[in-house]
Amino acid sequence: MATAIVGGVLLFLGIDAIVFGIVPVSEVAVLWARVWPILLFVIAITVVTELAARAGLFRALAEQAARWGRGRAWLLWLLAVAFATASTIFLSLDTTAVLLTPVVVVLARHVGLSPLPFALTTVWLANTASLLLPVSNLTNLLAQHAMGNPSPIEFAALTAAPAIVAILVPTVVVFVVTRRFLFQTYQPDAREPIEDAVLFWVSAAVVAALIPALVSGIPVWIPASAGAVILLAVFLVRRRSAIRFSILPWQLVTLASGLFLFIGVLQSVGLSAALTTVSGSGESPLELLRVSVTGMLAANVLDNLPAYLVLEPVAGSPVRLVALLIGVNAGPLITPWASLATLLWHQRLSTLDVQIRWGRYIVLGLVVAPLTVVLATLALALTV
Repeated sequence: MATAIVGGVLLFLGIDAIVFGIVPVSEVAVLWARVWPILLFVIAITVVTELAARAGLFRALAEQAARWGRGRAWLLWLLAVAFATASTIFLSLDTTAVLLTPVVVVLARHVGLSPLPFALTTVWLANTASLLLPVSNLTNLLAQHAMGNPSPIEFAALTAAPAIVAILVPTVVVFVVTRRFLFQTYQPDAREPIEDAVLFWVSAAVVAALIPALVSGIPVWIPASAGAVILLAVFLVRRRSAIRFSILPWQLVTLASGLFLFIGVLQSVGLSAALTTVSGSGESPLELLRVSVTGMLAANVLDNLPAYLVLEPVAGSPVRLVALLIGVNAGPLITPWASLATLLWHQRLSTLDVQIRWGRYIVLGLVVAPLTVVLATLALALTV
């Protein structure tokens, strides 16, 4: 609810700015033309993943992972790394935070392991693994538009090297920090039966079809919306009670709408221009580091979405936009509010009675965030 309140306040302030002429209506129209496909994608992909979870798809994946782990905690953890990475790349970081977090926590508890290594892996990779494709993060969709709408393959060609580094560095740090938990053994539990085979297999088919569709170059809101309509129709017939208002990400959409509008106001009064001297202007390794580190600092102070929006106008080129994405995607690992995914992750952990010590989280973030951002930026500099 706090997310929706913050979003509502930002919307109110933005509307006031329009009413009093601080922001021209024409600029708001241009902003809305960029924003509505992104918000529609967020709504549609959330509906797909929520309904797929209610069909038992993600629980089944967790149970299968427990078997693939062969009773070894480190192997099960590596499978969690793979799931978190794939989920983030193809279904977005917020999907990973919302749906994979309870899966890995329940999985760890079912086999008698500490959920903390799995939970930390999930939230870090939900952020850092979100560099590769436009669908992986809202910031990427915005950057794709600013780059002139390259195809997902063209976008990935720019982001591949830093994306690999941004996945590997946090993974290594989690392993080092939690290694005493990972060298244990476990006994897999018996599988739970599938409650409704039709819902299960339709959900599996929709999710499987979405993965190539989202990287095909088609505007991502189209396949996501089609998948949402299919699942809604099947659930209306098979399990109408599962279709509730709560499956809609209205709090996230409210916050994102408020952030978009409020940052538009800040840009109109000259904030972006003031940041030009901080973020630099060239494409040398040092200049790219200035952009990415500025993005990292802004994300941990503001939140990664407004940080991107404020700094986008001073990026100036596709390579510098990728450097900015490194900062705002892989950098928000320090403060709890640095990304919405982290807030959603913590909310899920609270409902599962998993306690996180924010002091330790911040200390670890102070190590892994700068390390990841710097190394990923250097990887970008070496490949352009």
